Amino acid sequence: MKKIYLFMGLALAFASCNDDALTNLNNDPKNLTTVPAGTLLGNAEKNLFDQMTSTNVNANVFRLFAQHWTETTYLDESRYDVLQRNVPDNHWRTLYRDILRDLKEAYDITNKEQPSSPSAQKVKDNKLALIEVLNVYAYSILVDTYGDIPYSESLDPLNHPSPKYDDAKTVYTNLFARLEDALSKLDENYDSFGEYDFIYDGDIAHWKKFGNSLKLRMAITIADEPTLSAVAKTKAEEAVSNGIFQSTADSAVLHYLSSEPNSNPLYSDLVTSGRYDFVAASPLVDKMNTLNDPRRGLYFTDVSGVYVGCPYAAGGDFENYSSAGDPQTNGPHTRLLEPTLEGILLDYTEVQFLLAEAVERGFLVGGTAESHYNTAITSSIMYWGATNAQALAYLTQPSVAYTTAAGTWRQKIGEQAWLGYYNRGFEAWTTYRRLDYPNLIAPANAVSAAEGIVPKRYTYPVLEQTLNGANHDAASNAIGGDKLKTKLFWDKF
Repeated sequence: MKKIYLFMGLALAFASCNDDALTNLNNDPKNLTTVPAGTLLGNAEKNLFDQMTSTNVNANVFRLFAQHWTETTYLDESRYDVLQRNVPDNHWRTLYRDILRDLKEAYDITNKEQPSSPSAQKVKDNKLALIEVLNVYAYSILVDTYGDIPYSESLDPLNHPSPKYDDAKTVYTNLFARLEDALSKLDENYDSFGEYDFIYDGDIAHWKKFGNSLKLRMAITIADEPTLSAVAKTKAEEAVSNGIFQSTADSAVLHYLSSEPNSNPLYSDLVTSGRYDFVAASPLVDKMNTLNDPRRGLYFTDVSGVYVGCPYAAGGDFENYSSAGDPQTNGPHTRLLEPTLEGILLDYTEVQFLLAEAVERGFLVGGTAESHYNTAITSSIMYWGATNAQALAYLTQPSVAYTTAAGTWRQKIGEQAWLGYYNRGFEAWTTYRRLDYPNLIAPANAVSAAEGIVPKRYTYPVLEQTLNGANHDAASNAIGGDKLKTKLFWDKF
């Protein structure tokens, strides 16, 4: 893993000179005529992390949907109004245009390379496979956000300016095939993109673990769909057998820089913006207070020595509630205010929670549900800066211990995963949608479009209704209506 470089620096590294004066007259010295595949890959990775990490209400409201945070003054998104700022449009556009499109161009450029030796061919194969793994990740986010999406005709505006929407279940099935094909071609004995890969520095051994961990996540995601339960079992067991994350060091992270625009997006959202828009929501803080969670002081500020969550979507004064931190103060709770805070796509904590689920579902992945549950919680607590002793004390409480905690395995794992996925809003929201825990309640003042429930999906972009109306309408009918309450195909409870 490595820190990102400025993209301008990467581009300039590929500038070249020509001694032929006449030829130079036809060259534009200020603009590249060909963008290197590595630069496109790095740009796609950076945009992907930015989108999944940001808390800008124009781009990412998952922390609000998961009721980890709530807003103080402008309450639209806390009340599930996603149309005021075109949130679905922006999320859709970023994933298709700024991530998948760059990955496609990186793939096409790499695919045209003419290797001069068998080893060079292996490097090319690694590059193409690495790009494919990221493609699968990005498309899985789209499906898990919207449901049916443009897929087989996507990213081809010349031939398909108005792409059809593919059935989400079919897309998932194809994504498994693409991921497995990519994993079969990754060869850790050879190089790939090297320093242009901002996640793993081109280390193929790590990419294989990431790909298998992603496969495990996708398998658990679809496990409640009856027609795919057997597939889920097979895919999860294959992923574990072939090698998933073994420690926090394997996690897929991006190390941001200290200066904008290459700092963590939270730094812009929470510090340089000069705005105090977000505070801790009471569902999260109240639960952590009940469990005497050692992460409270690492997640939030205190208010006169206690942790106080704001009633969700009620609004209020910033200083009256716990928050991710005030830029004017110091302390362990200000970690989210650091410009160099790493972004996360998939981590060891999540993998351990997924394994706990897998065991409870009867999948042969090794260990016990309790052991994976304990490891996941310990990993999260220590990641945030608490100690192993604090984790042990937390786990020995009857209200937390796996054998005595209240409820079914869905409740035990769902509630602790929700606590452990702090600052990973999409994963917290998705776990809630899959397991229906914790018991989140939609606020009484939510917009009527939410129809009284916590959203189960994003609605399709408004521009799709305008520019791709027939296909949008067909997809809307196929999923049961383009509504916030419409469940995705894997959401069965």
